[in-house]
This record gives sequence, structure tokens and C-alpha cells, in this order.
Amino acid sequence: MSLLGGIRPPIAVFATLLLALAGVTALGLGSVKHKALPEAVLTSQQHFAEDGAVALRASLDEGVTDLRRVAGMFSAGAPATPDTVLDKVGSTYQKWRGTAVIEIESGKLLAARGENVPFKAIDRTKLGDKDGLAPRMIRLANGETRLMSFALLTWDDKPQQLLVATNSLRFPGISLGKFRAIAVVDAEGTILSSDGIPEPEQVLTDLQRDEVKESNRQLKAFAKQAVKDNSRHPLTTKEPGSGGFLGISGSIVGDTFRGDRSVAGYATLAPPKAGPGTIATGLGLTVVSMVKVMEDPTNSINPLYGLVAAGALLLIGVVVVAVLMGTVQRPLLKLFLESRRLARGDLRRPVTVPPYGETARIGQALERLRVQLGGEPAATRPTSRLRRRLGASLLIVLCAAVVLAWAAPVALLVNRAGNTVVIPQQLVDDQRERTDTISDRVRRSLNEGHADLTSVGRLIGDETDPKDMQAVLERTAYEHKRYRSLYVLDGKGQVVVKTGHKPRHPDGQAPSDEPIVMLGEGGKEPVVAGYAEIPGRDGSAVVGEFRTDFLNSLLKRPGLGQVRVVDAERRVIGGNNGFLPFKKLPNKQLDSLVQGSAQKVGMYPRPSGVQFRDGDNVQLAAAAPFSGGGPAKSLGWSVVSWQKPNGMAIPAYVLQNRTVLAGLLALTAAAACLGWLHIIVAKPLRLLAGQAEALADGDRRTVLFPRHHDEVGAVARSLELVRQALQDRQRRDGAQAVPAGRN
Repeated sequence: MSLLGGIRPPIAVFATLLLALAGVTALGLGSVKHKALPEAVLTSQQHFAEDGAVALRASLDEGVTDLRRVAGMFSAGAPATPDTVLDKVGSTYQKWRGTAVIEIESGKLLAARGENVPFKAIDRTKLGDKDGLAPRMIRLANGETRLMSFALLTWDDKPQQLLVATNSLRFPGISLGKFRAIAVVDAEGTILSSDGIPEPEQVLTDLQRDEVKESNRQLKAFAKQAVKDNSRHPLTTKEPGSGGFLGISGSIVGDTFRGDRSVAGYATLAPPKAGPGTIATGLGLTVVSMVKVMEDPTNSINPLYGLVAAGALLLIGVVVVAVLMGTVQRPLLKLFLESRRLARGDLRRPVTVPPYGETARIGQALERLRVQLGGEPAATRPTSRLRRRLGASLLIVLCAAVVLAWAAPVALLVNRAGNTVVIPQQLVDDQRERTDTISDRVRRSLNEGHADLTSVGRLIGDETDPKDMQAVLERTAYEHKRYRSLYVLDGKGQVVVKTGHKPRHPDGQAPSDEPIVMLGEGGKEPVVAGYAEIPGRDGSAVVGEFRTDFLNSLLKRPGLGQVRVVDAERRVIGGNNGFLPFKKLPNKQLDSLVQGSAQKVGMYPRPSGVQFRDGDNVQLAAAAPFSGGGPAKSLGWSVVSWQKPNGMAIPAYVLQNRTVLAGLLALTAAAACLGWLHIIVAKPLRLLAGQAEALADGDRRTVLFPRHHDEVGAVARSLELVRQALQDRQRRDGAQAVPAGRN
């Protein structure tokens, strides 16, 4: 018999699948228990910490890159005084707390701006080593930590100088909300900087002071635990296939204080893509975010449902398998034995005919053929209509209907989360705060890009040779991958030099007075361009066109769903996945949310987060307009995100999804195994029944070929042997009749 053919394998596999599915149903549905703190809240804190780590890593790397690029541009030009260098650096970038220029040979401080730079801590003898100019963290006398970055200023016939800048380890533009704290932790678990928790002496009441002390204690405990967990492999800290953050991240559940549970997320500083690390990732820093969450004690999940559903499926499986074995498998096996007996020539006893179906028709035909092999004349016996209709196909359909009676309600009706499902308010707050963080990150990236263009414009202000300007543009494009093209326009709008793609600036049009504008409006691809005037060049400007992929990459954060950047008219100009440029948002609710969040409350507009409910359809949405200063503020853009919570680890949705999965698995098992049984057994059996009846009615010419090497094929081979035996008997009878007729 064939390994995959025959009557036994599909029934055995079907029985095994139903038994396994009953076990999965009992364990899968029974293990869904109410949690006062859903897993979705913990995952959201993990994503929040990842956002902080991404922002901090990008800020630190950007600061070091900008400092080295500025020093390289100064070194490539005419010698400049230390004060000139620091003045231009300070007027272009406002990211460093302190800057200084030091003469390396003598160690003399030549110029300084901002807070005091602890240049005496610099070992000038090691600046020539491989890692001599690598940034390093230092501890100030007041206990604060600074990141010190270095870059060389070198000119011919002048002593070599060192450009030094210090920066704090604070997060750029992380939206914390009201009840969250975030901290930077070193490799030993020491908190280097924190935001969101006031100092004890800044609060007024004893109750507030106790809360602050408890928050500080929890944050320190979370920091120690996060560093301890950093020894794990990054792939083990996330769900398989989740992708996204490349570093180590996770969540920690803390203690309860006055009814609120402290929850933390942590993430190490990781590179933006797989491969070598960056300057910031080599510092060994970890970001820890902490928030207090109110737990939900209500329980709406019945723990017995899994056992009841599994028991019902098990009972249905026993009935269906028993029916298939008793009405299809057993008659076919008996028929196989009877046909083989006739093929061997054993005609002593009548054929046992099954009660109904194709096996009954074949058994009746075999009995007629047994009589004919015994020498009696062929007789035509009509088969009853009931035997023709009650075939294997009908029984298979009935079995499928029984399984469907269990699977359809389970997949479509039972355990629906409905419009009464409780979405934790923390998820709505996290959607809002994370969207606000992304909005600020996009705004800062555009501001950083414009600052780069301003720096380039000031450095090439005195250049007249196009080759020198070209070299500056190429070096800038190499160091900053955010630009698709860089070029210099004269006062009449003509391109002087360029690098990268073809400029999108309209020919003959003077450079824009706005620092950042949109080019190619209404086209297939939105192009954002920054304009920076070149001092003393009669309206000439450096123009940088930002790559669309660069802006879209800033929006790709897991756990936020669909993310879009929209302009002041609420038209889409960027997204984390497929979108149509300059199209409206998908519904009026999102449009109204963006419009409402853009309204100023106080000095700045505020981000908004909300739950949209329309019957059973629940959606989390948030919108955050550009707020803060810089050239990008004038754009009036907003970032909007939305997602359905039915994919989150909320117990009601987990139970619903597992229930639907159980129903779909039952339908799949029934379709696969019963379909297999119909194709392999029922259909060939019906065809063979017609051939057997034709053979019994006197058709001796039609050869019976087995379709499969199984029980049905064996019956077909036996019938073929019977046909050949009847054909031989017919020839012998004909040969004997011819001489008798001549006499």
C-alpha cells in the first residue's frame, strides 16, 4: 500500500490532529488569565526605552560627527583664531554646554565658551594613539557626568590645536508625560543623569517627599536589574521575528506603592543597523524608563472555557472518527478481502455485501460476478436509489458539517472582545508620548540638517574656486547621509556646483528666504530642502535636499502601528510604510485629531492621544505637532500615529485571537484531512463502483486500471483479474460452441 494513500492515513491523521487541537485548546485558552498589569503595558515600556536609546545614540553620534566635521572644514581653509572658531561653532550649533580650544604642545587654553571645560583631565601625550581622540565620559565636581569630545585643528606653520566640547547625557526631546522618569545608566548600574523625578527638597508636602524617595529607590533598583539583564543576547529579549531595535531591551515589574505599580523598560545604545557599532554604542550606556501604572483588578475571563471547548471538540472527534471508521474504512477493507478471494478463484461462499454506499454497489457487483464465474448467466440487478445516494462523499460532508458546527461559532462568535474591552490608559498615554518623541526627533533632524548647511555656507563664504566648493559639498554628503543632493545656488537661482542627484530647485528662481521648504509639491515624491545663505555672496545659498528614506526611517518604531508626517494642510508627506504623497489621512477622525492638537495651549501646541470606538472597532491614535524652536518650526507639520489594539497582549484580545485560531485550525484540519479522504478514496471509489456494475452487466472490454496503490486500487486489480477470467471463459465457451454448430 502507498504510504500516503489508502483509507487509513487520512483518518488516522485527522484523529491525531483533533486530539492535538483539543489539547492546544485546553492549554491555550485555559492559560489566558486576567492580569492586573497586561503584557502590552510591559512591551510598551520596552519600546519607550528603545525610543530613548535611539534618540540618545543619534544625538551623541551627531554631536561628535559635527565637531569633527567643523574642525576638518576649518583645517582645510585659511588659519582662524580660536575665538573665531568657537564663535562660528556656537552660532551654528547650540548643542554643546562648553567648548574650548587648547594648544596641544603646551596645554595652554586659547579660548573657551560656555561652562568650564575640564581640559586638565586630558592626557595630551595619548592624543596621537589610535583611540586618543575617542570621546570619553568624565565626572564633574558637582557629581554630574559629561561626554567630552575632541577634534584636531591643524594648519601649516601653526602649532596643532585641540577643539574640545562637552555635552550632558540628557535626552533630546523625549516626551515623558506626568508620571514617568528616564535615566542614563553606566555599565556598573550607576545613574549618570535622570529626568522626570524632582529633587526631594523641591516638593512641599511629606506625602510628595515620600513618593519622590520611593521613585528614586525604584529607579536605582531598576538600573541595577537592567545592567544585570544586559548580559543576555539581543535576540532573546524580543519576540521572534519582531525585528526593530538591534540592542538589548526588556521590561521589569517593580513594587507597588500606594496602589500604583512601578514598571520599567530598558534598552542599551545600539547602532542603527547591523554591523560595527558607533561612537555612542561603545560607551556602554543603558537607558531606563520608569512609569507608575494603576492596576485593573476586574476579571472578565472564564478559566473553564478552555476545558469545555476542548471537551466538546474531543467528543466531536470521537464521533466523527468512529463514523468514518465504521461506515467507510471497515466496509472498504472487507470489500478488499472479498475481491481478492474472488480473484484467487474461491467461489464457494457468497460475497458479504456492505449495507450502503459505493462499497454496497461494488459488493453487489462482486456477488453477481461470483455467480457468473460459476457458470450461471449474467443477471442485471438494479441498485436501489438509497444505496447510490448514501456514498462516502456524503458521509465525508456530514462529518465536515459536524466539525464546522464546533469551529464556526468558535472562530466567529465566541469570546468576542467587543466594545466593552478595557484598554489600559497607559497604552493611550504611551501612544501619545512616543508620537510626540518621534515628532520632536523629526523636527530636530531637520534643524540639524539646516545647521549643517549654515556651517557649510559660512565655511565656503570666502571660496571662489568651484573645485574647493565641490570638495566641501562632497565631504558633507559623505559624512551626513541625510541628503539626496547638495548644491550651491547663486543669487539668480543658477546651480554653481552640486553633488548627488539632480537638483529640484526651479531653474532661474532665486533661493528661498524660508530655511526649510517643500519642493515638487503634488509630484510622486515629496522633497524637503533646506536653504542656508552664504555670507557675502550676494544672495547665494547652500541647498540640501533631504532623502525621503531618511525622513521615513525616523518614523519606523515598533509598537506604534501606522505613522505619518503631515503638513499644515494635513496632507501625507512621509510614513513608516507605504503611503500616497500629498493625500489626506484615511478618515475624518484622524484629521480632526491632528487639527485639534495643532491648536496652541499656552506657548506651544500639545500632543493628543485618544481611543476611537465604533462598535467593536477600537483604535488608538495620537497626534503631535512640531513644537520647540528651530527652522523646522515654521513648517507647521505634525506626526500622527494610529493602530488597532487587537494585536496587543491584552488578555481579552489574547483570548479572542486564540479562540479564533482554534476555530481556524479545526477548519483547516477538517478541510485538509477530509479533502484528502475524498480525493484519495471517495472519488476513485465512486468511479470504481460504476465500472464494477458495468462489468457485472456484461462489459468485458473495458480494462480496469488502479488509480492509486491502496485499498481501492487493490479492489480494481482484483476486478481486472475477474474480468480477464470471465473473458477467458467466454472464449472457451465460444470455441466449444463453434464445432457443435457444424455437426
